[in-house]
Amino acid sequence: MAKVRFTETALRDAHQSLLATRMRTRDMIPIAEEMDKVGYFSVEAWGGATFDTCIRYLNEDPWDRLRQLKSEFNKTPIQMLLRGQNLVGYKHYPDDVVEKFVEKSYENGVDIFRVFDALNDIRNMEKAIKVAKDQGAHVQGTISYTISPVHTNDDFVELAKNLEALDCDSVAIKDMAGLITPTAAYDLVSRLKEETDLLVDLHCHCTSGMTPISYYAACQAGVDILDTAISPLAWGTSQPPTESMVAALQGTEFDTGLDLKLLAHIKKYFEDIKEKYSGILDPISESIDADVLLYQIPGGMLSNLISQLKEQNALDRYGDVLDEMPRVRKDMGYPPLVTPTSQIVGIQSVMNVLGGERYKTVSNEVKEYMKGMYGKPPAPVDEEIASKIIGDEEVITCRPADLLEPEFDKFKSEGEEKGFVKSDEDALTYALYPPIAPKFLKGEAEEEELQPAHSIDENDGIGIPTQYNVEVDGDVYEVKIMPTGFMEIGEASDGAAFQPVEGGITSSMQGMVIKLNVNVGDKVTAGSTICVIEAMKMENDIQSEVDGVVEEIFVEPGDAVSAGDTLMVIK
Repeated sequence: MAKVRFTETALRDAHQSLLATRMRTRDMIPIAEEMDKVGYFSVEAWGGATFDTCIRYLNEDPWDRLRQLKSEFNKTPIQMLLRGQNLVGYKHYPDDVVEKFVEKSYENGVDIFRVFDALNDIRNMEKAIKVAKDQGAHVQGTISYTISPVHTNDDFVELAKNLEALDCDSVAIKDMAGLITPTAAYDLVSRLKEETDLLVDLHCHCTSGMTPISYYAACQAGVDILDTAISPLAWGTSQPPTESMVAALQGTEFDTGLDLKLLAHIKKYFEDIKEKYSGILDPISESIDADVLLYQIPGGMLSNLISQLKEQNALDRYGDVLDEMPRVRKDMGYPPLVTPTSQIVGIQSVMNVLGGERYKTVSNEVKEYMKGMYGKPPAPVDEEIASKIIGDEEVITCRPADLLEPEFDKFKSEGEEKGFVKSDEDALTYALYPPIAPKFLKGEAEEEELQPAHSIDENDGIGIPTQYNVEVDGDVYEVKIMPTGFMEIGEASDGAAFQPVEGGITSSMQGMVIKLNVNVGDKVTAGSTICVIEAMKMENDIQSEVDGVVEEIFVEPGDAVSAGDTLMVIK
């Protein structure tokens, strides 16, 4: 047995889990030099939801964050979380975009790439792994850990062997919902150490409450690296506290050798940071939620839903949504619930319950999933449900990215032509997030204001039938669900009051218009898609309810809309 190394998650997963990924770069830089002295195996500081949040909410360039951090971390490797072929987005990107993104990430400062796929489909990891290895980076292949009737440690060990064959340097057990028991951790780590030559890293969230015990069991099984978070940003849906784990292992054969006095100084800094962001911190995300062991739903999804249903006096639907999530997961072949499958399953479950009929409304992502566009599900999907969603459309069996045309050069030249792309990094930002990147790259985005510590609900006194804040992987989205035919009278997204419009097609959700499928004067038929709205990182088709002609269009791509906003008039 050798000493155990730690990966510190404070600059990525910890604030993504507890603070909705809102920590600014200017709050990371002052402590980076001190963190560099600790002797961590690595500092996870990039990837995951940080890229999206930087440009969507913080008016920050994620590439610039990476470069600034790299200039501070002289001894400690910077690690990123990469969603395989999804990179830092929510869909598969073509190979040329993956290649360029990995090259530029390495060039700008990423030393270790943790590469995972939500379905554990290794075909979706191969390209990113190969390119990162070609750069000379350390590559950590990843097992998305979950429990279900079709997942076994045998499968996970087999996946690790396949990752080793791709020349990975280490393997991470990514337990995003805190489901791994001490016994399972001991067994899986032991087998990975016996059957591969890879360094083994255990990454868990504390949601279930048993993670520190599982960490110790993993130490006894020979784990090499544990992921921890400095204590002010630990516990709950984050990782176990760094200092507590250091102290627990002192004097044992696993002693980390890390200095608790230095960590105490870093802890003090992050106490102030936590106070600064306290308006975002949901106390529920800090608490233990053992229900996760029954429903396998990660992060703050359950807890957040409970609190919002209580506030809206609609707690009678909580049990229904809770019961629906495992059913949807089973229908979809038991995908591990991690980005993007956690959103796909979670949001579909809410739609099924509040829509009054299962799969009456489905997001485009659910359709794509059923067609095999996300990869091979762990178990076969429910054929009857799939037929309802995609009819007799063909289900692919090839690697999904094989069907994607190269598009980096297209985005680069298009962005240069429009004047907002000045570098390959800008072009990648645009290619990853076409709906939101232009506003940021043009310098038209504004940093959102930090919320004050919990204040009065801004919706007090406004008549809203049902409104929820839904937390998805650390990002909080406001969702309003309305009965069919109900039109909210209130403020439109541009601040102008709107009234019911005869023939008006309204948005059923808050989100962003990303595509218009019709023009004024076009004839449409009932059921045809007239526009697409992105809500909670999912794309949703808005369909005409009538045969008619488009008389007026009130929105354009890039516009933010609220539930009840009139999008267009069809008569």
